Amino acid sequence: MAGYLIRGVVLPDTEPRDLWIADGVVVEGPLADADVLATDCWVLPGLVDAHCHIGMGAEGAVPRGVAWAQAVADRNAGTLLVRDAGCPADTRWIDAEPTLPRLVRAGRHIARTRRYIRHLAAEVEPEQLVAEATRQALAGDGWVKLVGDWVDRSVGDLAPSFPAETTAEAIAAVHAVGARITAHCFGEEAVADLVDAGIDCIEHGTGLTDEVIAAMAARGTALVPTMCNLDNFPIHAVEGEDKFPVYGAHMKDLWRRHHETLGKAREAGVPIYCGTDAGTTVTHGRSPSEIEHLGRIGDADFALGAASWRARPWLGRENLEVGAPADLVVYPVDPRQDLRVVQGPSLVVLRGAVVGGPR
Repeated sequence: MAGYLIRGVVLPDTEPRDLWIADGVVVEGPLADADVLATDCWVLPGLVDAHCHIGMGAEGAVPRGVAWAQAVADRNAGTLLVRDAGCPADTRWIDAEPTLPRLVRAGRHIARTRRYIRHLAAEVEPEQLVAEATRQALAGDGWVKLVGDWVDRSVGDLAPSFPAETTAEAIAAVHAVGARITAHCFGEEAVADLVDAGIDCIEHGTGLTDEVIAAMAARGTALVPTMCNLDNFPIHAVEGEDKFPVYGAHMKDLWRRHHETLGKAREAGVPIYCGTDAGTTVTHGRSPSEIEHLGRIGDADFALGAASWRARPWLGRENLEVGAPADLVVYPVDPRQDLRVVQGPSLVVLRGAVVGGPR
């Protein structure tokens, strides 16, 4: 059986080994006549972007050609597994494309009527939330995305999108059909209600208090901070402060302390995963940059694991054990010594085939 051989350190291990690949999966070796793809290298299980919007742009769904280019940009950066955190486009065609990343969908964003970016979400009122959450759970790949808070014009600041009791009912309904649910949260109030109600994951999380962090750690509630997107908070604050000065000041305050907030979550043991929020203001292919951001609130193993070997099982995907899909990224030097190394993979291997990097 012909195949491939990569000889290197497969992170998070520390010693080199032979990685044998045939028929798209990792196999027991040795294999006679295997082509040697790389030696003296470092290997990561395929990178994960757990908050990404392939198929979406600032004005809503994008044409297939644009979605293809978005997916290729992510793949070329080493991102081989994407959790779509809400998208108005039908992207199931990507599943049939062997050179594009694997995609785990969360259906369409669910937002309060006129309380989110136009053209992106299924907009509902509180009495419709449970039914819509159930519908999106059945339409997606095991995830639902809720917009937990947004600017409320009546108060001029961030406020929960839905009453706490209604979101609790929606979370229970999603769990009842076997799916998980996550929520966009910038501020302090909505995230406290959602964690208390048993939500599975929080996106952004800039408003986490010490009490909510402790609750997340105790429950195992995940956090995807999207630090690439948090860099835009000062811009959002300036854009909104003339009309909503309280909101502007609030966003600036959340920005000023976001490293401290996220650092506390890491120290408390909250499971944290890599996500870029690519699709509107953030360009695709940014997982390496997000890894560098995560390195500012933890060490290199934390940052790399959040984008690879810890994130993949969280999304129900395997790492590089025998029988697992051969989805991996190869680097010429150890990225644990310098996280900037992830910006330049030597090889990207997806479904056992080389799809990126020089041969």
